[in-house]
Amino acid sequence: MIKVIKNFAKKIFSGIFKKKGEIKLGFYGSPNAGKTSIANRICQDWLGEDLGTVSKMPHETREVQAKEKVMISRDGKKIEFKLIDTPGIATKIDFEDFMKFGMKKKAAQERAKEATQGIIESIKWLDDMDAVVIMIDSTVNPYSQVNITIIGNLVARNIPVLIVANKIDLKKSDIKKVKGAFPEYDVVGISAKSGENIDEFYEALFKLVKKV
Repeated sequence: MIKVIKNFAKKIFSGIFKKKGEIKLGFYGSPNAGKTSIANRICQDWLGEDLGTVSKMPHETREVQAKEKVMISRDGKKIEFKLIDTPGIATKIDFEDFMKFGMKKKAAQERAKEATQGIIESIKWLDDMDAVVIMIDSTVNPYSQVNITIIGNLVARNIPVLIVANKIDLKKSDIKKVKGAFPEYDVVGISAKSGENIDEFYEALFKLVKKV
């Protein structure tokens, strides 16, 4: 009986003090919100390399891309995580939208098919995330069905969230509108392209990871 109690206690304490594995940090948002751009900037800043390809054409990223052991430091503190860049989530994909960029019909249809599979993959990966950065294009209406759906899914899973209002370098940017749409969340305004406010972003990232 004593042995059983000891084993039970050992399991409890090993569970309490067990070190958490590498934090899985996902980047989610609509197509062209800047997910891959910020992922590339992080990888360039701390690893000296890019993660993925950036394009003006929607759904350039159609498969989940990941980078292991990304370590960033600030004020003597370090965090390490697995960076996961996901395909943009959309409520509708029309192959004709790709043809506007000069693609042939067959290629556009194939891209639309791949983009659809990418969305399914992004949603499936939600269950594996420890924390999520939601990228929002601050030049468009932030209160979209996609953003609401993503946030709703994360709340249901009790996953910590950081909202990043991207493209603040553009005239149409309205970070106040983003903050107004999601007042209960931390919102950081940045330009993934120019690097504006990137230090503020890293500071917010540290706070996000502490919630995991």
